[in-house]
Amino acid sequence: MALAGGRAPPPGGRKVTLQGPTQLSDAAAASCVRLSAAGWGYGLAIGSRGRCKLPVGHQLPAPAPCPVHSPSTSGDPTCGLRSPLPASAMPLNRTLSMSSLPGLDDWEDEFDLENTVLFEVAWEVANKVGGIYTVLQTKAKVTGDEWGDNYYLVGPYTEQGVRTQVELLEPPTPALKRTLDSMNSKGCKFLAQSEEKPHVVAHFHEWLAGIGLCLCRARRLPVATIFTTHATLLGRYLCAGAVDFYNNLENFNVDKEAGERQIYHRYCMERAAAHCTHVFTTVSQITAIEAQHLLKRKPDIVTPNGLNVKKFSAMHEFQNLHAQSKARIQEFVRGHFYGHLDFNLDKTLYFFIAGRYEFSNKGADVFLEALARLNYLLRVNGSEQTVVAFFIMPARTNNFNVETLKGQAVRKQLTVMKFGRKLYESLLVGSLPDMNKMLDKEDFTIMKRAIFATQRQSFPPVCTHNMLDDSSDPILTTIRRIGLFNSSADRVKVIFHPEFLSSTSPLLPVDYEEFVRGCHLGVFPSYYEPWGYTPAECTVMGIPSVSTNLSGFGCFMEEHIADPSAYGIYILDRRFRSLDDSCSQLTSFLYSFCQQSRRQRIIQRNRTERLSDLLDWKYLGRYYMSARHMALAKAFPEHFTYEPREADATQGYRYPRPASVPPSPSLSRHSSPHQSEDEEEPRDVPPDEDGERYDEDEEAAKDRRNIRAPEWPRRASCTSSTSGSKRGSVDTGPSSSLSTPSEPLSPASSLGEERN
Repeated sequence: MALAGGRAPPPGGRKVTLQGPTQLSDAAAASCVRLSAAGWGYGLAIGSRGRCKLPVGHQLPAPAPCPVHSPSTSGDPTCGLRSPLPASAMPLNRTLSMSSLPGLDDWEDEFDLENTVLFEVAWEVANKVGGIYTVLQTKAKVTGDEWGDNYYLVGPYTEQGVRTQVELLEPPTPALKRTLDSMNSKGCKFLAQSEEKPHVVAHFHEWLAGIGLCLCRARRLPVATIFTTHATLLGRYLCAGAVDFYNNLENFNVDKEAGERQIYHRYCMERAAAHCTHVFTTVSQITAIEAQHLLKRKPDIVTPNGLNVKKFSAMHEFQNLHAQSKARIQEFVRGHFYGHLDFNLDKTLYFFIAGRYEFSNKGADVFLEALARLNYLLRVNGSEQTVVAFFIMPARTNNFNVETLKGQAVRKQLTVMKFGRKLYESLLVGSLPDMNKMLDKEDFTIMKRAIFATQRQSFPPVCTHNMLDDSSDPILTTIRRIGLFNSSADRVKVIFHPEFLSSTSPLLPVDYEEFVRGCHLGVFPSYYEPWGYTPAECTVMGIPSVSTNLSGFGCFMEEHIADPSAYGIYILDRRFRSLDDSCSQLTSFLYSFCQQSRRQRIIQRNRTERLSDLLDWKYLGRYYMSARHMALAKAFPEHFTYEPREADATQGYRYPRPASVPPSPSLSRHSSPHQSEDEEEPRDVPPDEDGERYDEDEEAAKDRRNIRAPEWPRRASCTSSTSGSKRGSVDTGPSSSLSTPSEPLSPASSLGEERN
């Protein structure tokens, strides 16, 4: 176990001790650590190794009274573990849901968090496995600013995580030292002691942490609980089995399906956690529908995932960073396609897909089929554009491909020929070089060898590594079927990089962020994507992307942007169209993007980058804030109250259509004349043939004037017992639709401000 929290508690503050009869199955070790600048901020962490188990004959202590249990069930310590629970056993309102950005109440009186502690429990705390790690890491600063010393993260203790994610420290206080000694010697039971009994909020992520939630409720601990499912376990397995998932959600026999896939025990843990918790949340509206059918409970609040926008924001330089990163990718392409570099790199577009290697769930099958159709369209229409499509998905490999390494070696050899040094020295002294003296016989020999080395009889490799399962690999098998072999006649080239990107790689020495900035379009036609961090990262870096209406990100953008494609967010319909129709629609998106001029792509990137504030934790963190306030009001109604407002049809927030002409080739004005062979042009493009000058700042100002946030009366909806008032329980509220406060989203806020 690893426990990470805020700054060290002040002298005289709450004392924390660990004691109890639990035993460790192997040697336990504990260390006090400070989370490093890898993204978790600064805080304290406690870790122990080994699996906990109760000794034989151990008796659980008598459960303390808990205000969240009804009188009819207060005598049953296991009522929280039944799935599904009878209505009388869980008298909590489950009808509150939220999907629109501006629906959370704008509180005039904030909760008093002085005597409240927040624990956030997940398997991916300082332990990178998937997207939940990104959620917790990027959200840590916002939550830490809100809760200060009273915020703790709890996760597994791993040696790799300790070495790379945290900084080891000695215990700064005697109380903490006693805590660590107690944990080492006696076990991992946690007890909090203070002069005033604190109100505890425990937020559990995914079924792996859900067992702790179930035990909290079974033992009637006075803890306000929140459970967030980022993707249902059964949903992942069903989608991986190539079933018509979303059209048959209400028809699945969930117990039978889970049993057939041998995940019934895990499914029961997840479902029990969803039913036991005070507040049940999920990350998107599409996943809320899924959870309602598979877990048999409607989420109380939808909590979209955000990003630390400052980390990805390049302020006014993101267009320049795109050009610089693209140049790095071009160097790799020059080496990879040596001997077949018969296309113009200045007229080459870079598309990519990245993520876990889930061939169908991540939409790699649809992307490949669309690329084959795009290749046909570009060839029959005589297009000069070339598309290089990257597949960044880790798979089983044993080494780099020899042909790929040779290509990079040939490229590097051509860039370091010594007659370049002679030219440099001649110009440095201020004289024009004498070509007769510049090249000698040795130089001619070297050039002939280089020309001979660049000749290649085979096509450039599709895969950069040697695959262990080459004959059965889904991507390579599909490429063989559709015939995209990187031949000279193909206008679409494919590069499969079965390894995560790294700046230390000998092939493509760039990290993921730099690679994304250098590409033109991210393509993520996922069939099962509860949220989708990859298109979100593209958005905050100003790179257009393709998503679907089956991904949380796509649904979120469809809801809050009047014309997503004008802002570089292409939403593919995979819910109401057949697979073939979806492939045709994606092909249309890709071909339309290829038809855009450089000026239109610059305009679109500027618009895309302006959406980054929409994904900032500064705003999306309010969803989590609302969930915690709701949980406190349900668990401690004597001290906290939460009164949700009724839904108002006039509430809502949407980015308008851009004030300027959309970037579609058929609708936009003629592109400006080329200034150079470089990809990028200055932001203030010269006047086009119609005499109109495009100015990004002016266009952004027009968009801001068109943005109107909804208006409704301000009201105090949350109070604590410290103010001396006590209101009714939260369960009295009717069904409503919640969303975020209006104040941060007003036209005067930074959401509409132009950062470029």
